[in-house]
Amino acid sequence: MDITIRRARDEELDEIGELTAQVYLGDGLLDFGDSDSYLATLRDARRRAAEAELLVAADAASDEVLGAVAFAVHGGAYAELARPGEGEFRMLAVRPESRRRGAAEALVRACLDRARAQGLRRIVISSQRSMTAAHRLYERLGFTRAPERDWAPLPGTDITLWAFTLEL
Repeated sequence: MDITIRRARDEELDEIGELTAQVYLGDGLLDFGDSDSYLATLRDARRRAAEAELLVAADAASDEVLGAVAFAVHGGAYAELARPGEGEFRMLAVRPESRRRGAAEALVRACLDRARAQGLRRIVISSQRSMTAAHRLYERLGFTRAPERDWAPLPGTDITLWAFTLEL
């Protein structure tokens, strides 16, 4: 594989935050576009690195960051859905020009490995309905839809995030 998974380095955090924000904007994942309040959260990779495990997929030859994801466990600041014994990952983003190299899958598998190493029994994640490519990846890796755990991050809007789970 020409991709290495590792923890984000301090000097990369601003780049990772902007990469994540630009991927969400470019892929049309923010309901309010440039004015979406979630952009500040996406850009704040420093906070993610401090309060969760921020992983990057890097090109094995150049060490260029291709993508990133935040891994969290129940009780952590970045765990939105995880219950006791569960972990989750959030803000999975891969540069458009780096897609189809396996970076997203490698990042997800790294999260699964971390969850297993911590003795967790399940991973739960949230995804937008429109993220069909991500859904195909999750299903290929064994995740199943958990509609009973779907939720609305902004009450009073029709934004609903779909939940997926994987028993470990």
